Amino acid sequence: MENLEQLQMVVGEVQAARQQVSSVRAQVQELEGTIVAVKNQPDHLALHRQLGGVLVEVADREQLILELEETLSALKLHLERFTERELQLVQTYEELKTSLQGAQG
Repeated sequence: MENLEQLQMVVGEVQAARQQVSSVRAQVQELEGTIVAVKNQPDHLALHRQLGGVLVEVADREQLILELEETLSALKLHLERFTERELQLVQTYEELKTSLQGAQG
């Protein structure tokens, strides 16, 4: 019964990892879109950034783009780590499943 409980725990961890991967992937896509929008915003139009509950006009577009790209890079690194963790958990799941099937057979 211990292996079955371990298998159920790993299934829960796989599901949580998949949710994290999905969430971070959505954040990456949103940030990529934001960067494109900021770069395409005409210079003569104001650009604003939300800080807390307030919109503040951006004075330094290049700095904003740099900050967004740094955040994107960090998110991509997190996504890579979460994806690796998900793969490890799936492998553990497969090993436990095979072990359980062998014990029952």
